[in-house]
Amino acid sequence: MDYLSIVGVIIAFAAILGGNALEGGHVSALANGPALVIVFGGTVGAIMLQTPMGVFLHALRSAGAVFMPPRQQLKPTIKKLVDWSNIARKEGLLGLEEIAEKEPDLFIRKGMQLLVDGSEPEVIRNILEVEIETREQHDLQAARVFEGMGGYSPTIGIIGAVMGLIHVMQNLADPSKLGSGIATAFVATIYGVGLANLFLLPFGNKLKTLAISRSHYREMITEGVVSIAEGENPRNIESKLQGYLI
Repeated sequence: MDYLSIVGVIIAFAAILGGNALEGGHVSALANGPALVIVFGGTVGAIMLQTPMGVFLHALRSAGAVFMPPRQQLKPTIKKLVDWSNIARKEGLLGLEEIAEKEPDLFIRKGMQLLVDGSEPEVIRNILEVEIETREQHDLQAARVFEGMGGYSPTIGIIGAVMGLIHVMQNLADPSKLGSGIATAFVATIYGVGLANLFLLPFGNKLKTLAISRSHYREMITEGVVSIAEGENPRNIESKLQGYLI
């Protein structure tokens, strides 16, 4: 659980609602159904038009990682790689075959299987680096979905504001309808700008950070597997991989 993200959301809401209360406003004044429909629906529709289906679904699945990011166990993984290098030196690469089959991490398993199959170190590196690059780009595309929504949301909010003002102008003769039109105009702008800057853009940036972190972790694994394939001393492998710790 990423408590910093949760605290950030709470502080953002508290700042907006608290500031509104200090100015004498009421929460009910910020609740406007038509404005919400315009901003949320317009933003989602625009990003769906822009984004391929697979990327859009991946972005939705990735959203939970903002609050519950997968933990990269660098130290335990370094220990495993060093242990495997000791086994490889004593029993040969085939001694790792059973370990590779039981490894739950698919990326590590792929590297270990290449190792057991006797692939050349450079071949192993090239294959794993291609997968790292592909996965990173896939994850970054998911982050760009939220960044795109953050770009559209304020503009859709302005559209909502204009629509509210049009409604006002059409009902100047009926004062009872002026209030709802003006409320939609201003609240739509708040929704658009607030949604973008409090949620969508931070979501995109957080997912970018997580994508880079995952790539860093996989690069460490790649370096460890390649070092085992090259027959390096386990102590040297451990010293090398320690450089990936932050």
